[in-house]
Amino acid sequence: MAAVVRPVAQVRAMRLDDLDAVSAMEAASYEFPWSHGIFNDCLKAGHPCWVLSLDATIAGYGILSMGAGEAHILNICIAPEYRGRGLGRHLLGRLLDIARWNGAERLFLEVRPSNPLAKALYESVGFSEIGRRPRYYPARNGREDAIVMALDMAGDMAGGHIAK
Repeated sequence: MAAVVRPVAQVRAMRLDDLDAVSAMEAASYEFPWSHGIFNDCLKAGHPCWVLSLDATIAGYGILSMGAGEAHILNICIAPEYRGRGLGRHLLGRLLDIARWNGAERLFLEVRPSNPLAKALYESVGFSEIGRRPRYYPARNGREDAIVMALDMAGDMAGGHIAK
């Protein structure tokens, strides 16, 4: 009986040559996707931009903004064909680690109310709702609010929140 070899998930810095794959994943995942140019601008601006790969295949990405002891998850995504395998939790854990390593004491993000799975993931690692941004996201029938969530990491500088 042959052993089953599972691909190993690795998180590495995003490169310019990843942008086509990242942009295609974004377009396949969202009705109102970020453009290739926005991803390029994030790299140019020096935002921490990361990809999650399985062997040589990019299966997800995450982008942070850092400053003044705070971090903001600007975008996080797992390709549709790789969802439901715990990769979103893995990638989120790495983003939390990266924010922590860069001195963030608090981490913020926005999530659509129409995305309860993402909201539940964020809550499961300690994020809590701190407010709403009315009409923040484009939506098919106009605009959709954003739920603003925060995670206080000041008391957790030594360890992670997420089981890996």
